[in-house]
Amino acid sequence: MPLLENYEYFQNVNPVLQWAIFIVGVLIVAVAIFSIGVSIWLAYKYIKFNRTPNSAQISGRDAARKLLDQNGMQDLPVSTWGSFLFGNSYSHYFHKIRLRRLTQKQKSITSLAMAAEKTALAVMDKEDDPDMRARVRLTPLMYFGPIAFLPLILIGLLIDYLVFSFTGVATVISALIGFSLYVVSFVLAIKVLKTEVKAQRRAIQMLMDENMATAEETVLMQELFHVYNIQYVNDIVMAFLEMVMRVLNFFADRENSGAFARDN
Repeated sequence: MPLLENYEYFQNVNPVLQWAIFIVGVLIVAVAIFSIGVSIWLAYKYIKFNRTPNSAQISGRDAARKLLDQNGMQDLPVSTWGSFLFGNSYSHYFHKIRLRRLTQKQKSITSLAMAAEKTALAVMDKEDDPDMRARVRLTPLMYFGPIAFLPLILIGLLIDYLVFSFTGVATVISALIGFSLYVVSFVLAIKVLKTEVKAQRRAIQMLMDENMATAEETVLMQELFHVYNIQYVNDIVMAFLEMVMRVLNFFADRENSGAFARDN
């Protein structure tokens, strides 16, 4: 009887925590539904613009190569990077641009937009742009928060077992530290988005300076970038809400464990 079990589970949880779990659960469902819509809309735009020829009749790979050469980066390679599983990217650490196999050979609006945006990141990196420099430094920290949460909980449980006889002190402290790191990751992810938006603007400016895109084409590219940014923010919010739910469930489990111990 899952419903009965859930009812009995929440009977031992204080009302404030119950409401918090309920509200966060509703938000997760709402964001998930919105995310599906954004993903469908992004896929539609990506495919539609990837079937729309660009006026310069230049492929994504050739566009990236031309823009890199124009900015004195002849040694920076442009490589192929998967089809669906891996996206278009610029790597500061490997010092290369990666373009999807599905777009890098296409002479389309999408391929031009993706190639120019990743090239803009490379150019900003070369120029030691302050926002790009911050992105490079913050990206490892941004991924550390979500990864560190579960190990911190396990460390807390181990310390509780060895030192505090399962009082839960170390586990609670570890959970709070893990949650704090996740909040920091959330803030850093927003900072990284600022750099992406800056690169998108730079990309469009480079394309216009080199007469590789018309004004009408740049409007379409901005539309594609806009949907990408919405999806990025949506993913950040979803990950944050899921972490909040994990923390709330953790404290709910503790209250249930305490109630069980008192009853026995």
